[in-house]
Amino acid sequence: MAATKKKWTFQWKELYDEVITSGLCTGCAGCVIACPHDVIGYKHAPGQYKPFHLEGELGLDDCGHGQKGCTSCTRACPRFRDWETEADQHLFARNRQPEELSGIYKDILLTRASDKTVHQMGQDGGLVSAILIWCLENNIIDGALTSHLEAPAEDGATSWKAIPALATDRAGVLAGAGSRYTYSANTLAIKEAKEQNLESLALVGMSCQTSIGPVMWHRKVGKAGKPIKLNIGLLCSKSFDDSIFEELFEAKYGLAKADMTKMNIKGVFQIWMRNGDYHEINLKECHAWTREGCHHCPDFAAEHADISTGGIGENKDWTLTIVRTELGRQIIMKMLEEGVIEGRPGDSDPGAIALMNKLAAKSRGRWPEWANKSARQGIEVKAG
Repeated sequence: MAATKKKWTFQWKELYDEVITSGLCTGCAGCVIACPHDVIGYKHAPGQYKPFHLEGELGLDDCGHGQKGCTSCTRACPRFRDWETEADQHLFARNRQPEELSGIYKDILLTRASDKTVHQMGQDGGLVSAILIWCLENNIIDGALTSHLEAPAEDGATSWKAIPALATDRAGVLAGAGSRYTYSANTLAIKEAKEQNLESLALVGMSCQTSIGPVMWHRKVGKAGKPIKLNIGLLCSKSFDDSIFEELFEAKYGLAKADMTKMNIKGVFQIWMRNGDYHEINLKECHAWTREGCHHCPDFAAEHADISTGGIGENKDWTLTIVRTELGRQIIMKMLEEGVIEGRPGDSDPGAIALMNKLAAKSRGRWPEWANKSARQGIEVKAG
């Protein structure tokens, strides 16, 4: 006789104890968008980026709806219990092996956008922007959950604050092109997508965000993740609190964010200024502003995306592209066939693959030993 599957009974109380207040919460907002009662809040503000309960009758750590049987928040959380194994099983029908520190994938290649404007406005090879534009134009998706910068001040100066945004056309995609290195819970843009009755969405996000969909689908959270049809992940070792601009860049180096035009991380924090100046800041100086949820994140390579992307390696204007699912492969192959993107074998830059695996191993070592063991699988066990 087949074993009966244990009923999922975990609610906000367990999520609060095991994730939100333990240091594991990344602020991905999966629980926020999954809550059918709209009682989980979220603030995009320095030092925050965490969910909180809006009803105070039972205190911060309990939920009346949870007491009555609602479990949506824990089902949607990509850091709750055995999240990695569950997402792997849903996407790949198997668990990650110890040697697969960067996750399960089909292909690795280097790509860049053929369109000069997309290439120039995007980060590194401009692949993510190219994918979104192509998918929108070919009716594979009707919207993309991404991020934009807050609207500039009257003098044209930007705050460099990233906020969730919905892109539905080429202009919207390009408006969000480029990297910020502060956090945006892009999943929150799904509210606007629903208001516009959009049904097929791409989610662009860091690893924590791109694990939300597969975890939701595996745990059968309901309708919340249904519109997300394509997952594009960004290689990410950490993101920084917004206060880094005032407290480090401006206070120590006199670099006002209003005068910045571009930033990147290539072993150092690179900043380009409006007057043409270029500055490099040692990443060790930036560590103090690392967001709390990033300290324990084990996933550098966005292991549960359809396509994971990042600008690492020797080729500065190409994107390292990790194709993980059949959907991801079909999209990349069709774009190559149509000449929308250029491609090269991944092993033409072996240093990029080696660096990805090195950073993936380092990230897995950050996952606490007291948490679920699956995310640490493959790293060396410390003696004693």
